Amino acid sequence: MDHDTRPDSGSLTRRAVNMLKAVRDGRAQLSLGCEPDLYVDGIPCCDQATARTLGRLGLIAANGPGRLGELVPAVVTKAGQNVLAATEFRVAG
Repeated sequence: MDHDTRPDSGSLTRRAVNMLKAVRDGRAQLSLGCEPDLYVDGIPCCDQATARTLGRLGLIAANGPGRLGELVPAVVTKAGQNVLAATEFRVAG
């Protein structure tokens, strides 16, 4: 039985892909904590559930340590880069 829970390019919504793109483009920060919040262009993201899912799936991460609640730059992980590469041809936006 296969228990691979990594997302494929078809399992992410347009919003999730666009959130990944914002992180890739250096426009996002994460607040540090057990359930980090995503900020894009300094504004809290409207879909924190999706932001947290991206983190749990290992597609985004904080770019280094910090204090609880501190905002740190967000980065796209290698897994997130792979998802973006696969979705660039399938998802517009």
